[in-house]
Formats: sequence, structure tokens, C-alpha cells
Amino acid sequence: MTHPLALSREQIRTIDRLAIERYRIPGIVLMENAGRNAAELIRHHALPTPNRGTAAILCGGGNNGGDGLVVARHLANAGIRVQVFLAAKPERLAPEAATNHEIASRMAIPIVNILASADVAAVRKAWSEADTIVDALLGTGFAGTVRSPASDMIDTVNRIRDQRCGNRPFVVAIDIPSGLDADTAEPAAATIRADLTITMAARKLAFDNPTSVAFTGDVQLVDIGVPRDLLLGNAQAPNAP
Repeated sequence: MTHPLALSREQIRTIDRLAIERYRIPGIVLMENAGRNAAELIRHHALPTPNRGTAAILCGGGNNGGDGLVVARHLANAGIRVQVFLAAKPERLAPEAATNHEIASRMAIPIVNILASADVAAVRKAWSEADTIVDALLGTGFAGTVRSPASDMIDTVNRIRDQRCGNRPFVVAIDIPSGLDADTAEPAAATIRADLTITMAARKLAFDNPTSVAFTGDVQLVDIGVPRDLLLGNAQAPNAP
């Protein structure tokens, strides 16, 4: 069940917390649902065909990056040539993201660590030649200033998008474009400009601001398995055992 109304950052946090604490849905299950459903949309909207093409998946160290790692796994299983570009040291990943990093590593999905500006320059050609670039760097919890190397990665993606021929690489943001404030739609100095934003469970309040479309492109909403009552704002959660 997805929510047709726009919710704030704090409402989204509360929904995620209650899904985990009251309904006992493990966070990694929500992440798996998010990444799997996002991968399906990417296959059908951002690639030449659903089972052919190349994808550069840009991941941060938090849960948004974990979603990106799930996307990478499912695209690889569909026959897409995938590379992951990780803007964090693997040992510093959030727990669910670390689990998906290990799975992706065991699947032999190429993972390139991006820890400095020089690392970004070294992979620019690979990104420009991909059919799609997936932004899973920063999620709805972001506020303030985007730090390097994420800022360098975002600026490079935007330059590639400005210089492309046609609509390749097609840029997809996971949940919200990195650098965009989820409540106000205020962009940071470095903010992804996406062709498609795949947002999870509920629309974000920022999307009601008409200025956000310059960064989100089209917005598609996907289900991640959050109970309907939570999304409708009248949860009748079961008592904890």
C-alpha cells in the first residue's frame, strides 16, 4: 500500500520506526522491498530493454545506499551489467546496507570505493557511457551541506546529464534526489537533477513544491510493505508481546 498524500521527513521516520518496532517488520525487509520494486521500474523505464543495458549505481553509507545495493543485485540478476560506486568505507555502512554490500560482493558485482575527488574523476567515463545512473547517495534524512566525495559525485552526474546526447545516461534518484530537502524542496549547492525519482511508501512533502520538479523529474511511488494503517495515519498496532 502506498500513500497518495505527501508526508514530512519526521512522519516518514515515524512510519519506518513503527513498522519495525510495533509490527516487527525487519528493516532489511523494508529495504529489500524498496530496492526490488525500484529495480523493476528502472528495468522498464531507464534501460534500453528490461534485460539489457548498463547501470552505474551510486551509493552512500546509509539506508539510501542500502536501497541502491538492493537495486544493483536485482538488476544484475536480470542480466543488466552493473557497477556500484560506494561513497563510504564498507566498514562504516549502516547495518542493513552492510548486509547488502556483503551479498553484492559475494555475487561478484563490481564495487568501486569513491573516497576522494580524484576517485570521481577516474570513473567519469564509465558513468557517461552507462545507460542509466542511479542516485542512492543521500536520503530523506539529509539536511544542510553535501560533503565530498558525494558533492563531487553529484556535480559530475549533473555535468554528464547536461552534456549527454538524447536521454542516455538516464538519471534515476532513489526516494529523493540527493541534496534536495525532503520537507522544503530547498536544494543544496550540490543536488542531483534526475529524470525519474522512485520514492518509497509515500510522497515526500517537498514534491508538493513546484520547484522540486527541476530535480525530481517524473515521480513514481512504490510499495515497500509498510502496513496500510500506518500510512493512513490511524495505526492500530498490535500490543508488543
